[in-house]
Amino acid sequence: MKILLATYWNIPHVGGVWTYMEQLKEKLESLGHEVDLLGYGEESSIVHIVDENRSVKKDELLPLVKAMMSEEKYPEIYANQLVSYTELQRYVYELGAAYLGLDKYDLIHAQDIISSTCIKRVMPKDQLLVTSLHGSVAYEIRDQLNTIHRSSTSHVAKAYFDHLETIGAMSGDTAIVANNWLKDILTEEFEVPEEKILVSQYGYDIDGFLGRMDTKAADMPLTDKKVILFTGRMIENKGIHHLIESLALLKNRRDDWVCWLAGEGEKLAGLRIQSEQQGLDDNVEFLRNRKDVPYLLSLADIYVLPSLLDNQPLSLIEAQIAGVPAIVSDAGGLPEMVEHEVTGLVVSKGDVNALANSLERLLEDDDFRNQLGNNAREFARKHWDMDEAVTRVLDIYQNEK
Repeated sequence: MKILLATYWNIPHVGGVWTYMEQLKEKLESLGHEVDLLGYGEESSIVHIVDENRSVKKDELLPLVKAMMSEEKYPEIYANQLVSYTELQRYVYELGAAYLGLDKYDLIHAQDIISSTCIKRVMPKDQLLVTSLHGSVAYEIRDQLNTIHRSSTSHVAKAYFDHLETIGAMSGDTAIVANNWLKDILTEEFEVPEEKILVSQYGYDIDGFLGRMDTKAADMPLTDKKVILFTGRMIENKGIHHLIESLALLKNRRDDWVCWLAGEGEKLAGLRIQSEQQGLDDNVEFLRNRKDVPYLLSLADIYVLPSLLDNQPLSLIEAQIAGVPAIVSDAGGLPEMVEHEVTGLVVSKGDVNALANSLERLLEDDDFRNQLGNNAREFARKHWDMDEAVTRVLDIYQNEK
C-alpha cells in the first residue's frame, strides 16, 4: 500500500507523536509498504512531505485564506485570538495538503483531530482515512485557557475546541486510541459513537532502544547517589512543579539522591527559579534536551512522571523497557500503564506529600525498587512489542478497505 502519515504539528520535532510516526513508517516500509510523512515544518512556515523536496510556503497560501475568512464575513471567528489563529492555520494546512496531492495514496493515517478534519475535506471520496488520537486536544486547551490563553472570550475557544474534538474523531473511518481513558472521554463527553473507536496501545522498537543504552551523547553530572529521572517536555501538564515541591520535602528527610530533569519547554526558566528557591541547587540538575535518553535511563534508579494530564507517554514506555521503576500520577491513561506496587507506584495527581513518600519508599527499599523494575521490564517486553502493534494497525487498515 501507499500510505500517508499526516499530522498538523511541526515535523520533525521532539515528542511522542513524531517518534510514533518515525517508528511506524520504518516498520511499514520493512514490510514492503510505501510511506510518506506530511505536516507543518520549519516552525510552521511550510506544509511539507518530510525528506522530500515537496513543500508549499505558508505565506503563499495565507493571503487566500485570509481573503476567504475575513473578519467582516466571519466576525465570530475573530472573537477569540486562539480560535482565529487555529482557523487560519488549519485552512493553510488543508490547502497545503491538497496542493501537495493526496490522490496517489491508498490510505491516509492522520495523527490528530486537526489533520483528520482538514484531510477529510480535501481527500478523494473513495480514499480511506484512519485517525490516531494521541491525547485530548480539547482537554489540553481547557488547561491553557486558565493560564497562557486566558481571556474574556475563553468560553468561545472552549466551545470551538470541544466541537473540533468531536469532528476530528469522527472524520476518519476509524479512530484509534491507546487506552480506555481516552475512549471513555470521546464516547461519554464528546458523543463519538463507540463503534467508531478502537483501542490499540502503542508499540516501540524495544531492541533498538536497548541497543542505545550504552551510548552517551554528552557529558553527565558525576554522582555516587541514587538517581531520580524525569524526561519530557517542560510544560504545565507534566506537573514538574509538583515534583520540585516533593523533592524539597524529600531533602528534609534524606540526602542520598539527585534528580535529573531532561527536556525543554515553556516552563523551564520558571522551574529553574523554583528549584533554586527551594534550596535544591545541589540536588536537581536540568539537563535540557538529550539525544541519549536510553543512556540516562541506564543510570537511573527511579523514573518519575507526575503529570496532570497525559495519554500514553513514550517516555514512560522507555523507562519500562529499561527496567526502571516508575512513580506516576493517576492522570489520564497512566494508571493503565502502571500497576500499583507491581510495575511501579501510582499517586494522586498534584499530591506532593504522596509523591515525596513514594520517592522515599523506593530510595529506602532496594529490594522492592529492583523488583518493580524487573516487573516493569517484563511487562514492557510483552506489552509494547512493535511487531504486534503494527500488525494491529495493518489489521485496521485492511478492515477499512
